[in-house]
Amino acid sequence: MPVENQFSLSCPLPISDYPRVLLAHGGGGKLMHQLIESVFVSAFSNLTLSAKLDSALLDLPQNKIAFTTDSYVVHPLFFPGGDIGTLAINGTVNDLAMIGARPLYLSAGFILEEGLPVETLWRIAQSMSQAAREAGVQLVTGDTKVVDKGKGDGLFVNTAGIGVIEHDLLISPSSIASGDVVLLSGDIGRHGIAVLAVREGLSFESDIQSDCAPLSSVVSDLIDNGIHIHCLRDLTRGGLGCALVELAEAARLCIHIHETSVSVRDDVQGACEILGLDPLYIANEGRFVCIVPPSEAQHSLEILHNHPVSTNASVIGEVKNANAGIVTMATAIGTTRIVDMPSGEQLPRIC
Repeated sequence: MPVENQFSLSCPLPISDYPRVLLAHGGGGKLMHQLIESVFVSAFSNLTLSAKLDSALLDLPQNKIAFTTDSYVVHPLFFPGGDIGTLAINGTVNDLAMIGARPLYLSAGFILEEGLPVETLWRIAQSMSQAAREAGVQLVTGDTKVVDKGKGDGLFVNTAGIGVIEHDLLISPSSIASGDVVLLSGDIGRHGIAVLAVREGLSFESDIQSDCAPLSSVVSDLIDNGIHIHCLRDLTRGGLGCALVELAEAARLCIHIHETSVSVRDDVQGACEILGLDPLYIANEGRFVCIVPPSEAQHSLEILHNHPVSTNASVIGEVKNANAGIVTMATAIGTTRIVDMPSGEQLPRIC
């Protein structure tokens, strides 16, 4: 059964009157206001959004803030373990978390294609609402546009997020030092394979679910427990391999990892072997690397293991002075190889 048919939700919007998005839903008139009120305002109800201002008026408790923006074009809209809505919320929250910010507010812009079922839009808004509650953020402003049929692939979502930084750490590649330890929060590759399986109609012996999840809580716990985090990076497009190369190049140091320490589920590994893919470069939406001083590695692991998103966290490598800007990997067969960025995109449209 397709993922999008596995739910039976009741929708407050009069779908019988307008079951699909019309160009008029983006025209600024009654239909647009009805859509916004019935789908978005009902899903994300809060005092800031209810003020219906052109810009949200925010009360920020700190002078030091983090700001990020992202766009989501994943195909298909629904996949095992999530949908474009949960992806948009968690992806934006995680970008803020990776600089050590506590996420507070989000905006969302919806590009709707004429003909999109309104029930599909409502379900996505509901999943976004749930994901925002779980992440402890509020969606306080947004925008809706409708494009001609055939010009939007159903739905695109653009988000922006604001968070506050309540510590004095500089969580950045510039803080990485020789001798630091590289921690990985869990197994890799599930999100990309989950999306690909639905898109291409593939079936595997086990159900591969996306790892899509918010990471702000576990990062806050690390900071609150006094861990001197040097750098964080979530492993989205390009996966673990590209993320480590980006960090090594920015820090002008060598990152050396151990293949046997990088966790890949058997079903994901098997799918990658069948499809000719390398799990090192498969996208994740709920995994990150954390680089800390060696004296704090064990304490960091203990904290990570207390959170559902990082129960299988492990040490996968260390930072060295030699070969600046290079990532090397000790393979399972006892050799060492360079981990480089791929020349193209293995799995497009995964976020």
